[in-house]
Amino acid sequence: MASSTRRREIWRERIADGWANAWRWVLAAFGTVAATYFILERGVLGGATLAIVVGAFVIAAALTGSTPLAIALFAMPGLLVSQRIGLGGGDLSVSDAALAAAFGTAVLLGRRPYSSPLRKLLVINLVYQFATLFTVIVNPYPLNTIEWFHAWLLISGALIVGWAVGAAGYARLALSLIVFTACVFAAVTLIGAAFSYAEGDFGPATPTWPFPMHKNFVGTVLAFGAIVAYLNPDWVGWTKGWARFGFLLMTAGIIVAQSRQALIGLFAAIIVGVMRRSTTGRSRWVFLLLIPVAWLVIGMVIEQIESQNRHNSVFQRVEWLREVYHFWRESPVFGHGLRYWYNPGELPYQPPQAELEVVASAGVVGLIAFVVMWIGVLVVLWRVDPRFGTLAFAVLLCRAVQAQFDLFWVAVQVSVPFVIAGICLGAMDLDRRSKAAPNDVLLAEPVRRMPGSGVPIGRRR
Repeated sequence: MASSTRRREIWRERIADGWANAWRWVLAAFGTVAATYFILERGVLGGATLAIVVGAFVIAAALTGSTPLAIALFAMPGLLVSQRIGLGGGDLSVSDAALAAAFGTAVLLGRRPYSSPLRKLLVINLVYQFATLFTVIVNPYPLNTIEWFHAWLLISGALIVGWAVGAAGYARLALSLIVFTACVFAAVTLIGAAFSYAEGDFGPATPTWPFPMHKNFVGTVLAFGAIVAYLNPDWVGWTKGWARFGFLLMTAGIIVAQSRQALIGLFAAIIVGVMRRSTTGRSRWVFLLLIPVAWLVIGMVIEQIESQNRHNSVFQRVEWLREVYHFWRESPVFGHGLRYWYNPGELPYQPPQAELEVVASAGVVGLIAFVVMWIGVLVVLWRVDPRFGTLAFAVLLCRAVQAQFDLFWVAVQVSVPFVIAGICLGAMDLDRRSKAAPNDVLLAEPVRRMPGSGVPIGRRR
């Protein structure tokens, strides 16, 4: 009788496990069909991009049973890809798709409760979202509403993704995937620059493989990776040699791309590292390296001004600022709506400066909330444990500085620094829990030690 009852219990458990894993098989089947459709119907070149993305997430879904956050980890390199996949006739990018998939995984399988610093950042972003809700109401068109949710995902969604990965003990792996992808971009940029220089073309290097990249896009992405490699926190555990090599490689990529805002943002992050040298171990001598780079930036600006070419980036930006100012005056309080430049009859371009873009889109109300949000985010991160907060603060300060000279609401350039900040906060919470209960269960990963902390992390033993 007892054995019969035990057999029934075993069968119930197997059936329950089967239903619990059924969604993975459904996703795998959907992914196979979708990949085949886009290759056959959309063409090999356009369809292959989406097929690779779908295939990667199918593999990640299959691994979710053993590694719950596999989808979020697979999404890390995709966060740096701005290529459009045109899903459903829309303008969805690989980065947006990767972030959305990682966010869903983080919400369902990420650790709870969130730490106090993360909750503060989410509330601060919620204040900005509430302020921009007025422009959504005043300017009722579909893209305005869609962008409102998209903006929340790029900040709060990215923070939650990073938190889930870091709190689960995958901080090193996630950051390694991001930095490795950035290093690939840097290598491609340098190779392209070498061929251009050989032909006598000393203009900005703009890679066309694995997808076309604007100089400011590739410069911004490389700056994020260079900051992580430069600070190389002890809890990440990279060797100094590899970190130094990655930093120099990505910095060289920024220089040949001639992305001035990326260089200035990197300057700001390096200054933060030196200011906290008791934690980062960075020497003041690094400032000597800033001299030739500063000379390069200033020289490029002076050269464009002296050329008196009304179509170069300096004079073009001045003209854009003037036009956006007059456009903002038509709706100063609540703005013209998010992504207004896609509407017929409106100013047909995205303003190339963060505050100018926000005030034109969301008015004075949105601008005040935007400034408060950024001040609040930086203050919160400056006050957390410097071992973890320095990298988070530096990478977001870099983004804030970059945005003073170029577009702000661009998927990759907003989501990636906030994901990195979330990873730092998640790793900090893991470290706290490890010290509080070093022998308790913390992760679903095999037992190992967090580099630099001597803290065991892994399954219950």
